[in-house]
Amino acid sequence: MSTFREGQDQAHPNKTSTLILALILVLILNVSIQIWLLYTTLNNALAQHADIALPAFLASLALFLVGFFWLYYLPGGGKQRKIVKNVNFSDTYH
Repeated sequence: MSTFREGQDQAHPNKTSTLILALILVLILNVSIQIWLLYTTLNNALAQHADIALPAFLASLALFLVGFFWLYYLPGGGKQRKIVKNVNFSDTYH
């Protein structure tokens, strides 16, 4: 049985492009919400309402962790992993 990463590496390029597009859109939405949270927190702090700071921080932290774990689903870029065997160069150049 193959793992998610092996199946992803063997996927058709169109599927990989669709996956990357979806990931980018989710990450852009994620960053947009974090910017909105920062804007809201700063406005409330300037208005002497500090009660919004902790919930905004926790929401932003949760969004950061979601974005960080989304990185696992990025494709490997089509790189083949090569196994390098030990080569004894003295045998090849006598």
